[in-house]
Amino acid sequence: MIPLSILDLSVVTSGTPPAAALRNSIDLAKHADGLGYVRYWLAEHHNLASVASPAPEIMIGQIAAVTQHIRVGSGGVMLPNHAPLMVAERFKMLEALFPGRIDLGLGRAPGTDGATAYALRNRLAGREGDDFLERLSELLLWETRQFPEGHPYNNVVAMPNDVPLPPLWLLGSSDYSSDLAAQVGMGFAFAHHFASHDAADAMVHYRARFKSSGWRQVPHAILAVAVICAETDTEAERLASSADLNRLRRDRGEYAPLPSVEEALAYPYSDSEKMKIARNRSRLFVGSPPTIMEKLRPLISDCQADELMVITAMYDHEARKKSYSLLAEAFQLQKAAA
Repeated sequence: MIPLSILDLSVVTSGTPPAAALRNSIDLAKHADGLGYVRYWLAEHHNLASVASPAPEIMIGQIAAVTQHIRVGSGGVMLPNHAPLMVAERFKMLEALFPGRIDLGLGRAPGTDGATAYALRNRLAGREGDDFLERLSELLLWETRQFPEGHPYNNVVAMPNDVPLPPLWLLGSSDYSSDLAAQVGMGFAFAHHFASHDAADAMVHYRARFKSSGWRQVPHAILAVAVICAETDTEAERLASSADLNRLRRDRGEYAPLPSVEEALAYPYSDSEKMKIARNRSRLFVGSPPTIMEKLRPLISDCQADELMVITAMYDHEARKKSYSLLAEAFQLQKAAA
């Protein structure tokens, strides 16, 4: 069976404040570590009432410290928000503390609204516009030390300098990201849960054009999907009502905490809103384990995915843990030794 991983947004609900959402992430990571999940990645989002995780590198250290087997990484660091030297230093520190268990996933999107993006970046030197490629190139140079002769950065060293950067992954939701990951020879993770671009096209494109590099010899494509799993289809549909209402509100520009199931079931949906929810379900897999497997198998096959990364946003934390347990059983994950 295909390996499973987790992407966690540290979801804030109407009943779970941000600080509690962060503690829930740590609890879920410990749960996933015992179930046999391969990775646990943390997102970077700013100024969102529904997401409590603006600094994945802090959460990575906390989670790696309380787990034993699972790889922990960023899904991802939004590189335009950060000086490449700072990213190199922080992830070298994490690799030094937890050798062989850290991943550095990189994204090029703001991860937030325009005003917040400006507040994050207005003190960073650089040209206007999309400078992701420049920042990525600089980040790689901090590792390879191949700055041109006479460059001032030749006298600067990213510490600790006796450990490498962790494995690098490019995150994306388009063919641009898949092509870039292939050209530079890195791992690629595709965000099916919010992408408008066809997942199979992007992932097959990546695999076909991949060039071996010092970062990775063979391609590795992760398919990130949103899943809500329960013992029965009926229960899964009930739990998913919360995510349905949340998505509907986000499409209207309302970024509130995740509503409760009771609030979602009591909401007076119009016919047009019901149609929008039905369309959004193309990005959300809901059901019992057999139903989920039936829905996911064709997508995994079409995408030629090496790994499945699951995002589960639920109001109830214990129900979310149960969802991941059911998926682990369905995908026949090998539980980690105590």
